[in-house]
Amino acid sequence: MKITEHIQSLAAEGRLLADAAEAAGTGASVPTCPGWQVRDLLRHTAMVHTWAAAFVTEGHTAYVPDAGEPDLDGAALLDRFRTGHRLLVEALERAPEDLECWAFLAAPSPLAFWARRQAHETTIHRVDAESARGGPLSPVASAHAVDGIDELLRGMHARPKSRVRTDTPRVLRVRATDTGTVWTVRLSTEPPAAVREDGPAELPPVDCELSATAQDLYLTLWNRLPLTALTVTGDPGLARLWRENSSITWS
Repeated sequence: MKITEHIQSLAAEGRLLADAAEAAGTGASVPTCPGWQVRDLLRHTAMVHTWAAAFVTEGHTAYVPDAGEPDLDGAALLDRFRTGHRLLVEALERAPEDLECWAFLAAPSPLAFWARRQAHETTIHRVDAESARGGPLSPVASAHAVDGIDELLRGMHARPKSRVRTDTPRVLRVRATDTGTVWTVRLSTEPPAAVREDGPAELPPVDCELSATAQDLYLTLWNRLPLTALTVTGDPGLARLWRENSSITWS
């Protein structure tokens, strides 16, 4: 996806998140984030947006810690979220293509990294807000979902902090039934190593395959839908391994 497409997704997803949070109320529980209420979700995402915007606008070339979550609630917290989200979108829209700043995943450029990362950060937390509100979830476009799966498998879980590991080497396949995109993920005592395949290809057998639409795969791999949303072929223990060890934490 292009940088402009990521920024457009970020803008739309942030608005949906705020609307769902307002409808739910800041005291509502968030089923997809046990122990959280909507106020926790808004405080966290507002903090992340401000933290990300600072790298883009101030050009920090080394890691800078976040400034903490806003100590707000109710309408004031919603206003703070909406303002921070708007400022992040504007910062990305105005940033030069040759922006130089710190990033924590490989990307064509720092600008591409921050636009992509914040688009997916906000999409997943929009799902959290909608789960708190109740009712149907807003759809995720297949191209956005495929890109998010790719970032998760080949970016987030390629880092040393990934806990998705096995003592005995195993191979997991992830297949998007609507786009034909396939990822082969090799599991071992090291961080997962994923390879993406686009289009038909003869692929060797694996220990377990997870298949569904790109949207359902995206949300399930981010632990926002249950494993029952997928078709699991082969060893279900690998699906459970993912479920139990793949959560991404802020600290």
